Amino acid sequence: MAAATDALKKTALNAAHRALKAKMVDFGGWDMPVEYGGLIAEHMAVRTAVGLFDVSHMGEIRFSGPGALAAVQALTMNDASKLVDGQAHYSALLTPTGTFVDDILVHRIAPEDYLLVVNAGTKDKDFAWIKQHAGAQADVEIVDQSADYSQIAVQGPRAAETLAKLTHVDLAAIKNYWFTFGTVAGIQNVLIARTGYSGEDGFEIYTPGDEPTTVGVWNALLAAGEEFGIRPCGLGARNTLRLEAGMSLYGHEISEDINVFEAGLSRWLKLDKGSFIGRDALLAIQAQGGPKRKIVGLEMIERGIGRDTYPVFSLSEERVGTITSGSPAPFLKTNIALALIEAGVAASAEDVLVDVRGNRVRAKQVPIPFYKKPKK
Repeated sequence: MAAATDALKKTALNAAHRALKAKMVDFGGWDMPVEYGGLIAEHMAVRTAVGLFDVSHMGEIRFSGPGALAAVQALTMNDASKLVDGQAHYSALLTPTGTFVDDILVHRIAPEDYLLVVNAGTKDKDFAWIKQHAGAQADVEIVDQSADYSQIAVQGPRAAETLAKLTHVDLAAIKNYWFTFGTVAGIQNVLIARTGYSGEDGFEIYTPGDEPTTVGVWNALLAAGEEFGIRPCGLGARNTLRLEAGMSLYGHEISEDINVFEAGLSRWLKLDKGSFIGRDALLAIQAQGGPKRKIVGLEMIERGIGRDTYPVFSLSEERVGTITSGSPAPFLKTNIALALIEAGVAASAEDVLVDVRGNRVRAKQVPIPFYKKPKK
């Protein structure tokens, strides 16, 4: 087992996680914490106070030069020409059929400088795809800078108060999906973005990737949030939080077999911006009346948990789809799921049956997201 663990990639916080007695798992080739002292406690800390996540396994790809914007535009579905310095948006790299290479965040640092943040398990594939389709462009330099960064997410209603103890940056001035650079815990030029994957307010901060710097910032954040009940949180809580918030996960609600319309992500799709990979296929789907399948939210009515990959049936016992993500919802105290089902069944909003290990358990269709953070 030691040899297998040694073969896994490790973030700069690996030793810190082990010192905190985290339960470690292989996550896409990375040795990552799945939980520290209990998934539910970690989930609830983020919903009610503040939680801290190591997301340093995520990838960072830099586009720079006169052709940076044109390259980003040709590769992604959202309209990066609308971004201004210090602004980010959700987007995706698409295949020619309008399905997903990956979902990403695009940050505009300057008119000729963009930072794309990609998923850990798809980083190498994403970089190869980007180089294949834009690497020959002479006026843009595309560099995988993942090793240069560690990324720590501070999430929850007390996230801003926690981070404010460690920086003079006016955090209130950073709007959702905006970012700035500043000093955090004595480390200069840290990228501070008001983004996250929990459905709560919070920040993702990008520090230099070396271990002493990263551990120093991590420990400073844990100390700063102690009075609010901060908890280090693992991948388990990250998944249940994003599910309650109705956020897509690559390999589940989005993949190379699911298109943008099916995934329900068309609000970030800008078909009128001009040519980009996947556009023609999506226009054709639109012209043909839309997708044949759709991601929907389910809440279990009867006793049972709809887990990932469980089959979904109509009330007349016909197979209509599959659970893409399912779990108990710790904050909502119910069992929820996202499912990819036939568009007609989705449009009817009728109840469905989930096959839970041979038992057909009734579920109702409900709006996504399941959870929305309270308005201040």
